[in-house]
Amino acid sequence: MLRLLARKAPLDPSTPEEALVDRARDGESAAFKMLFERHVSAVRRFLRDVLRDGAAADEATQETFVRAHSLLPRLEQRARVKAWLLGIARNVAFEHRRARKDEVELDDAEAPIEAVIPSPDPERLMLDRELERQFDAALGSLSSHRRAALVLRLDHGLPYEEIATLMGWTLPMVKNEIHRARLKLREAMLPHVGARS
Repeated sequence: MLRLLARKAPLDPSTPEEALVDRARDGESAAFKMLFERHVSAVRRFLRDVLRDGAAADEATQETFVRAHSLLPRLEQRARVKAWLLGIARNVAFEHRRARKDEVELDDAEAPIEAVIPSPDPERLMLDRELERQFDAALGSLSSHRRAALVLRLDHGLPYEEIATLMGWTLPMVKNEIHRARLKLREAMLPHVGARS
């Protein structure tokens, strides 16, 4: 009876992730909505970079959060929600690619790459569309697994150990795959960057 009378603190942007997870597990939809709002853009960006298709990324983002809602009771590290969501997104993305039975990358070279290019100046990226298209094509030439590992590291800043857990790889394999991805991108971009200097 006392538990029923106890009032929960109102939710606000400073509510810790652990509290949001606990309240969402208790069925409080506003808490899950706040978790969604905090992480939807990162999940969608990751899926866009892996799937290379905006519509597929939107669909996969929805699927990720539907699964996350049902798997919430199994989340062990409540403070690691972003990494957990990206792990679910990774599985959704690879299932989506397998379902398409098609490893041919979609021709979306005109679409801007959203956050993989580490540049604080988006206006400069807008002015240099050709370089952007070249980078997008180079990123698209990576295998989906290698691209996912690279995006998790560069775009989402996850440590190698966390990427290893999400990808189901050993730590040396993660480091090797990300190193190879960087070398391949550098090799692909060197003629274009060199031509502009």
